[in-house]
Amino acid sequence: MLLQSAQLALQDNSGPTLDVLDTGGTAAGAATAAQTAVSNGDSVILGPLTSAETASVAPIARGAGIPVLAFTNDAAQSQPGVWPLGISASQQIRRLVIAAQAQGKSQFAALLPDSDFGRAMAGALTRTTQAAGLQPASIKMHAPGMAAITATVKDLSEYASRRGPIDAKVKAARALGTADGRREAQELVKTPIPPPSFDVLLLADTGDALQEIAAVLPYYDVDRSAVQIIGPALWADPASGSGSVRGAWYAAPDSSTRSNLERDYTAKYGVPPSPLADLAFDAASVAKIIVGPAGADMAILSQQGGFVGTDGWFTLLPDGQVRRGLAVYRIERAGPELIDPAPQAADSPAL
Repeated sequence: MLLQSAQLALQDNSGPTLDVLDTGGTAAGAATAAQTAVSNGDSVILGPLTSAETASVAPIARGAGIPVLAFTNDAAQSQPGVWPLGISASQQIRRLVIAAQAQGKSQFAALLPDSDFGRAMAGALTRTTQAAGLQPASIKMHAPGMAAITATVKDLSEYASRRGPIDAKVKAARALGTADGRREAQELVKTPIPPPSFDVLLLADTGDALQEIAAVLPYYDVDRSAVQIIGPALWADPASGSGSVRGAWYAAPDSSTRSNLERDYTAKYGVPPSPLADLAFDAASVAKIIVGPAGADMAILSQQGGFVGTDGWFTLLPDGQVRRGLAVYRIERAGPELIDPAPQAADSPAL
C-alpha cells in the first residue's frame, strides 16, 4: 500500500526512480536497508514506517547526508535530516491550544490513560503550554477501570478542597441544633461550589473508558459549559465513543483535501487508500521536487513556505520538526463539525 502510493505520486516518470528496499518490519532490517540505500547512491529515504526502524536508520542516513522522510508519528525521532511525517500528538495539541487561546481560555489540565499514548499526549501538552508562556498544565494519569478513573477525576478536579469549606459550614450550622441552624444548613447545601482551576481539559481515552469519564465529570462539578474538552484525532471515528463528549474538540486534517488521492488511488488499484498512503504519496511528491542530478536539495526541503500535501499544508523545519496545518472539529450529534479551518501558510496565527 505504501509502495503503491509512492508509485502513484511518481507515475508520470518526471521524478526520481524508486529503489525499493524491504526492512522486514524490524530495526535491524531497516538499518540494513539504509546501508544498502547509501551504497546504491540513493538521494533520499522515504520511510521507514515505525519509530524503532526510524531510530536505526537515522544515524546511517545522517552520516551519508541523506534526508529521511519517515512515516512514523513519533515526534521524538525528529532531528536534523530526519522528519517524521505522521500526524503527531504534538501537532494536534499545538493546534488545540492555539484554538483554545483564541477563545480566551488559558488554564489547561489533562486526564490521560497511563499508556504510551497517554504519556505522549501529556508530554505534548507540557511542551506546548510552556512554549506558549502559559501556566503549567495539571496532568493526572489514570489506571484502567471505573474506580481508578473516579478517584483520578476527583483528585484532578480538586473536588474535596472546592466542596470542603461548604460542607464544613453545613456541619457547623446543623450542630447548632436550632431551627435557624437547620434553615441555614438547607441553604448552604444549595450553594454552588467554585469551578475547578482549569477551563480546558485534555482527554485521550476511547470506548468504555471515555464514556466513564464523561459520566464522572459532572458528578465532581466539572461544568462542561465552562470547561472545554479537547482530545485526539481518533475521536473522528464514531466507534471511538466520542459521542459521549459532545461539544469536545479535536484537531485533524481537513478530510476534503485528500479527495484527489482517493480518486486516483481507487481508480488505479481498485480500493480506497488508507491514511498511511497519504504519507507515502506526500513523501514521494516531495522527493520529486527536491531530487536533481546533484542529489537532494536541502534548501528546498526545508523551505519556509512548506508543501501542500494530501492532508493539507506542512513544512519541514531544519531541526526535524514537522508543522502541519490542521483543522479543528467539534463533536456533534450529527457528526464532526468544522469550527476552525486548517491554516494554509507558514505565517498563519493558527501555527
